[in-house]
Amino acid sequence: MSENIQETPLAALHVELGGKMIPFAGWNMPVQYTSIIDEHTAVREDVGIFDISHMGQFFLEGEGAEAWLNTILANDVSKLEVGQGQYTFMLNEDGGVIDDLIIYRQAEGKIFLVVNASMIDVDYAWLDKHLAGGLTLTNESDAWAGMAVQGPNSTALFAKLFPGRELPARNGMDIWEQDGESLVVCRTGYTGEDGYEFFSSAANGSAWFQKYIDAGAKPCGLGARDSLRLEVCYPLNGSDLAPTRTPIEAGLGFFCALEKGDFIGRDVLVKQKEDGLKERLVALKYTGKGAPPRAHYEVYSKDGELLSELTSGVLSPSLREGIGMAYLPVASAKLGTLVDIDVRGRKFEAKVVKKPFYKKG
Repeated sequence: MSENIQETPLAALHVELGGKMIPFAGWNMPVQYTSIIDEHTAVREDVGIFDISHMGQFFLEGEGAEAWLNTILANDVSKLEVGQGQYTFMLNEDGGVIDDLIIYRQAEGKIFLVVNASMIDVDYAWLDKHLAGGLTLTNESDAWAGMAVQGPNSTALFAKLFPGRELPARNGMDIWEQDGESLVVCRTGYTGEDGYEFFSSAANGSAWFQKYIDAGAKPCGLGARDSLRLEVCYPLNGSDLAPTRTPIEAGLGFFCALEKGDFIGRDVLVKQKEDGLKERLVALKYTGKGAPPRAHYEVYSKDGELLSELTSGVLSPSLREGIGMAYLPVASAKLGTLVDIDVRGRKFEAKVVKKPFYKKG
């Protein structure tokens, strides 16, 4: 193992369970255990569990924490009741996305932040650089193990493991003490299915992961996580989101509260809304059969002009069709526009379609 690649507290268990391990965002992670289609289907139809211990966990505390955070992040923290969470963005001065993250208001003046694995150090440095006096920011990422339990039977599984305890409402959080450790459950996910993210101590992470498997959850890897999130058009930071792209261009302006007052990057977003966009992130679907689309495959107009490249791409297990996303010039971004995707020298026709690709039912 390269000294630059980190391991989650569950790494040995993944190997024991037959996980095929690969480097991802600086971490050694399972890409699959059985097959991507098998694991993807388990989440869509039953329940699966993913290791998300590589993601970062920060705690922000102090009087006025919410008001300060509102000057740093794009969404409106003031709308959160205690026990509620929201999806939001950390932007640079150009309105570009440093990271997309979820924050939870654990208590008055106490915020729990879950950030992307590859951005832990960058996010912490950015927040610390702007930190207001009287506030405390701690990076507790090494202390926690995290797992995402996703699928239509995820609620029943929680009831089985925690009899008498109820899951919080959608986007809510709960934290409690059990057998000498703090446990956190957040009713969020990255698959388009019902589910939640569960955090325990790093020391007990493998034991909890195994408990979920024994109770009926199928262990799932990064491959299924990517195909599931892309089917519902959830963006991947570093691919669909980048420091050179704004949330407005990504079609995620709903999560930017321009009316709340000043925050880092706001002026650029306001100007984009006023002036209009030059490019925007669109969903592309093959019009026929074709080789699996992948990130960085070039996208051409029907006249042969190079327009862009895919930011994400996969052969959808649910739809059995090639799907992807790309930033296209607005003239080529209209619904129904036909383009060609170059897959290793062969061109496959695709069409701009409405997001998301997949909807339940």
